[in-house]
Amino acid sequence: MRYLLPLLFAITTNHALAAFNIKQVAQGIYVHQGPIALPDVHNHDAIANIGFIVGKKCVAVIDSGGNPEQGRLLKTTIQKMTTTPICYVINTHVHPDHIFGNSAFQDIPNIKFIGHEKLGRAMAARGGFYIARSVEQIAVHLTAKDIIPPNITVKDALKVDLGARILELKAYPTAHTDNDLTVFDAQTNTMWLSDLLFVGHLPVLDGSLKGWLKVITELEKQSFDVVIPGHGSIDRDWPESLQAEKHYLQKLASDVRAKIKQGKYLEDILQDNDSIDKAQWQLFNDFHKKNLSSAFAELEWED
Repeated sequence: MRYLLPLLFAITTNHALAAFNIKQVAQGIYVHQGPIALPDVHNHDAIANIGFIVGKKCVAVIDSGGNPEQGRLLKTTIQKMTTTPICYVINTHVHPDHIFGNSAFQDIPNIKFIGHEKLGRAMAARGGFYIARSVEQIAVHLTAKDIIPPNITVKDALKVDLGARILELKAYPTAHTDNDLTVFDAQTNTMWLSDLLFVGHLPVLDGSLKGWLKVITELEKQSFDVVIPGHGSIDRDWPESLQAEKHYLQKLASDVRAKIKQGKYLEDILQDNDSIDKAQWQLFNDFHKKNLSSAFAELEWED
């Protein structure tokens, strides 16, 4: 599985001639690695790792991208690479850089959208906010038609047959979000973790700090040959690549608990960033204070 080279497709889009890079990271598994960046009017929120898995009878898309145009690029790329039909779009969680390419796949006959049992509710709760800010933030006019909820939901686990290739989907308790889903391919021992793993990009807490650490403890006991994070480079050194995220979240929890015990208020905690190793993380200044606020809200009243 160390043999694979990137493929480059130049595809004409409504915006311009765009290069869409796809790398085969394991047999039949392809990933477009997004840049580590904030969503803006230049990248149009096309910043997540997205891709697809090819079976004998059909293809499963894993996250569709941050805007409908990126979804169309992904769909066109798949159709250029294989005649195997696209049967599934699997969304790993609700964040907009992972779901707003869904509408590009809606015209495929019998297409099924799959997500965590709480994903549809999260899309309904957040969709209006994502749409309202879309033109100003990412220069894309999103509409309600771009919110495509799952028509197959996962409460605990689900197996999806792509034809001589079974994908094992698992839904998690609240961690990065309250609707995290992973995709495991036993054929290549590849785990698509999405935003349960950040590599290089500072982890972003939008669920439960304690829950995320519990999931990390569960995951690091397992062995994978390839791990696909939601942001950052593809990992072949598991579970070592998980340790930076684990350490950051553990330190976040211990620091906030210590400040709470000292009687500090949130405004005091937000001023103290010196105990965290900032150098290893991109976008630290953009997300760390948000993480502190989320951690404080969760831990302030714990027993």
